[in-house]
Amino acid sequence: MNKPVKKAFISNVKADNLLYWLLSWILLPIAIGALVGSASALFLFTLDVATAYRENNSWLIIFLPISGLLIGLLYHFYGNSVVKGNNLLLEEFHHPKKVIPFKMAPLVFVGTILTHLFGGSAGREGTALQMGGAIADQFTAFFKRHPIDRKILLVIGISGGFASVFGTPLAGALFALEILVLSKKHYTVIVPSFLAAYCAHFTCLAWNISHTSYKIPVVPPLTLETILWVVCSGIIFGITALAFTKSTAFWSNSFQKAIRFAPFRPMIGGVFIAVAVYFLGTTKYIGLGIPTIEAAFTHNLNGYDFILKLLFTSFTLGAGFKGGEVTPLFFIGAALGNVLVWFVPLPFPLLAGIGFVAIFSGATNTPIASTFMGMELFGMESGIFIAIACSTAYVFSGSKGIYTSQISAGPKKYIYAKVAEWRGIL
Repeated sequence: MNKPVKKAFISNVKADNLLYWLLSWILLPIAIGALVGSASALFLFTLDVATAYRENNSWLIIFLPISGLLIGLLYHFYGNSVVKGNNLLLEEFHHPKKVIPFKMAPLVFVGTILTHLFGGSAGREGTALQMGGAIADQFTAFFKRHPIDRKILLVIGISGGFASVFGTPLAGALFALEILVLSKKHYTVIVPSFLAAYCAHFTCLAWNISHTSYKIPVVPPLTLETILWVVCSGIIFGITALAFTKSTAFWSNSFQKAIRFAPFRPMIGGVFIAVAVYFLGTTKYIGLGIPTIEAAFTHNLNGYDFILKLLFTSFTLGAGFKGGEVTPLFFIGAALGNVLVWFVPLPFPLLAGIGFVAIFSGATNTPIASTFMGMELFGMESGIFIAIACSTAYVFSGSKGIYTSQISAGPKKYIYAKVAEWRGIL
């Protein structure tokens, strides 16, 4: 009898039964992708309904503190084991302990909808990733998978969630790989990740869910001058990503120190947000902010739009509301790119586009996924500018991103290690 193959990602499978392993990692991504895509479709539909209702009934924001208290109580009594959200997915990938409870999916679903319905400023990718990870991880117990094989399931869930919620399957697959395993050279997971991403994407579309489209109508010639201007813009985007990361951490730490009982944090945070919206007289900086993102490609925006969105979102998430950071990062990047035209001699739709993905790249430490996302959304013509901006923002966004449990690796780790070394010498 042949001995079991002990190579990574091939567990409990005999050498003469490799076909079984191959089929299991083809059929599983398809099945999980369909489930995650369907969950994302339901989430996006519900989110659209909640957003439209809030925009037509702006008085709902007075109930944001009550909404925050409800979210806090839900997680305090039922969700302590999943309150870490995306960071729990990362921790379980790097240091597996136990299967992620399925309750993560409904809790983050309800928490995000309540956040958006009553006027919090948050995103949606966090919800999709957590639903995808929780759904996929249930197959660990069902199939009694090896702990190493379980990592593939988590990659599948994350790639499917990201791909389906944004309509970018290529970026979704690369995002899961880049944030989890690419630096470790676990290339065996690439095929399952792509299968799950595309299956989730097309499943979401099959449920008649559409995604926002953007356009960069004019792309300038590739010259040394334009490259230098894009590099300069990338540095600004990277520093802004760092400001967002630091701001979110600051508010989170401040709420934890000032308010011992966790459910009171989003309640009190909700009071401040509601008051701020009342005095500003606009709902522009709450919710996803899709209309402003679209406007950034066609109209001149206010110079302070990106700053206010950064403050509203970091405060909302720091207070304990649920959702995600990515769509607000798109808002911040597109709005900042829109106003950079005051100083940078490039078309403002191009600056809005590269800002859209560059700040995302810097905040999540995913320059490859961000580059391909930009090309999926805006077209291949602007690809080289997007790649330069995303890479530059990645380098200048600090050593840590929005996912605090993400393990730093690759060139960025080396760069910041050298910076720390030079500081010690100086």
